[in-house]
Amino acid sequence: MDMLMFKLDKSNAMPLYEQLYNGIKDAIIHKQIEVGTKLPSKKKLAEFLNISQTTIEIAYTQLIAEGYVASKPRIGFYVEEIDDLPYIEKEPLNIRVEVDKNKIYQFDFHPGKIDTDSFPFSLWRKYAKSLYDHSSKELLQIGDHQGEFALRVEISKYLYQSRGIVSKPEQIVIGSGTEHLLPMILRLLGNDSKFALENPGYSAIPKIQLQNRAIPIRVDEDGLIVDELEKTNANVVYITPSHQFPTGAVLSATRRTHLLNWAAKGENRYIIEDDYDSEFRYIGKPIPALQGLDQNNKVIYMSTFSKSLMPSLRVAYFILPTTLLQKYKETFSFYSATVPRFDQHILANFMRDGYFSKHLNRMRKIYRKKHEKLTQIFETHYPEVIITGDQAGMHILISVPLSKGEDKLKQIAANNNIAIYPVSDYLLKPIEYQYPTFLLGFGSIPFDQIEKGIHQLMQCWGISKIKCAAHF
Repeated sequence: MDMLMFKLDKSNAMPLYEQLYNGIKDAIIHKQIEVGTKLPSKKKLAEFLNISQTTIEIAYTQLIAEGYVASKPRIGFYVEEIDDLPYIEKEPLNIRVEVDKNKIYQFDFHPGKIDTDSFPFSLWRKYAKSLYDHSSKELLQIGDHQGEFALRVEISKYLYQSRGIVSKPEQIVIGSGTEHLLPMILRLLGNDSKFALENPGYSAIPKIQLQNRAIPIRVDEDGLIVDELEKTNANVVYITPSHQFPTGAVLSATRRTHLLNWAAKGENRYIIEDDYDSEFRYIGKPIPALQGLDQNNKVIYMSTFSKSLMPSLRVAYFILPTTLLQKYKETFSFYSATVPRFDQHILANFMRDGYFSKHLNRMRKIYRKKHEKLTQIFETHYPEVIITGDQAGMHILISVPLSKGEDKLKQIAANNNIAIYPVSDYLLKPIEYQYPTFLLGFGSIPFDQIEKGIHQLMQCWGISKIKCAAHF
């Protein structure tokens, strides 16, 4: 029994059987228990270690399954020869199980969060309930690899009415989020393509297959600087023209024409237009989509329901130019749709009956009020804080005239139970800002908590509140 003098800690979160299994396995690997050694019976070892036989049995069963121990009927358990096993841990792995660090903050100014209190749960439940029925049994089978035709029809109709986009359902591909669809587009455009990205810009792009192929292009108050794009060898540009992420800049009409002309000059030039939150514009009319202005089949249009409905739905889509449809079919016809069919039909029916448009109108009013409240608080009480990107979307940019860096200010906020996100998180190439600059999302902050949240953030940073801007 001396060979199994393992220290089992009953106060440890790790189950006793796992502690015993690890102890015996490590002893076998490091030759502390020789090959051919007979292990104690379950009964004897249970009595010796003062634990249940069930615990011993689970540990032994796992060791047998992994080939460390063999069971000989009516004889006992023996240590196996491990040199010929396909996998052996030469050194014990020091694996730490990290505790989930997704802290719930009192105020979370994440730009991607929505107002969950305003979601039409009862209506959504009604549509879900009507589908989960024997009459919908066909939806249990694998569906169209491009996504359900019914949903693609509704998306096509919605985009024509709201964004001036002319498309056929056959051009639309549905997938579980932008992160899933972008690699498909990158593959479709070929490994030789050179990609230009907005800087700052959508942070997931450089992490999705681009690596060293990403060419950063600066952004100013009129959006992407197309003149700089023309000086590169890029043939594909990824852009958020209606509400540049994260600066909020709108691509000017002149630059839209300039960019479309750039794309038209090369056979393999394309624009990937991400229209991620175009529904939420508070001043003037919605900005026309580039795709609706394109006459040369050069724009691949992308959008998502993450902001307009819910991030967890994981429904995004792209619209391919007709010139790329055949290549798409040849490359991806064997793929399966990544969004559950039931979810797609719930959304399609929700859109078909006009409830999606009604929900958008309602949310537009809610976010407009929040947006106005947010900017009014800064203008009234913190005029030294510079606000930009405040004409659309669900976040603004704030620049604070402080000597501390972004990381330090972010940590101070976190210590005060506030989550805030620096613009440097979205840089492909370093940019020197005059002051520390942050994204301030307001979607998930209740209207009656916005003022309190801003005051607490400014207070923890040492920015004094004034009663009225006129005092300055």
